[in-house]
Amino acid sequence: MPRPNRSAEKREELLPILAEAFAKVGYRRATTAELARRCGVQETTLYRLWADKKAMFLASIDYVYERSLSIWDALLEAGDATGTGAERILAHEATHHGEFGLYRVLFTGLDEVDDDEVRGHLRATYRRFHRYIRDRIVEHRAARGIRTGVDPDAVAWAILGLGTISSIGREVGLLSSAARRNLLSEVGRTLLEEP
Repeated sequence: MPRPNRSAEKREELLPILAEAFAKVGYRRATTAELARRCGVQETTLYRLWADKKAMFLASIDYVYERSLSIWDALLEAGDATGTGAERILAHEATHHGEFGLYRVLFTGLDEVDDDEVRGHLRATYRRFHRYIRDRIVEHRAARGIRTGVDPDAVAWAILGLGTISSIGREVGLLSSAARRNLLSEVGRTLLEEP
């Protein structure tokens, strides 16, 4: 009897480790030997699961998105929570944004945008983030009876921009934790509530 193929399970197990490695080391400095060492496997195991280092990196970009969505979806499904989904996400991100450093995977990708595949993957990922946030803004406005204001597409990009600036502020020591919380909480709420 043939052994069951556990490739999908193994990918799921190793992907958080790969994403963390790319976040800490970067794409160019991360060798497959280093990635394998961090994962506790042989390089051949990684190559059985992904075609090459770039495929591992692209999967890590997807992981960042999926991890964010799983957290946000859990917030939306919380039965005892107050506020709209957009308000809950902003409140959560005001306290927890960037705490795992996985945004660095996306930042690392920006250094590789000359590669069409990486650029396309980043574009698709940012568009998916944008669409998710935009939908929460539309839901928020409907729940609050807000019928006018800046286009939800523009507001979603602005909120994503706040997250990016918060991450940059963390990286270069420009914004304190309190300043990052205020940026995401107060400015984010202003963007949500603008008439």
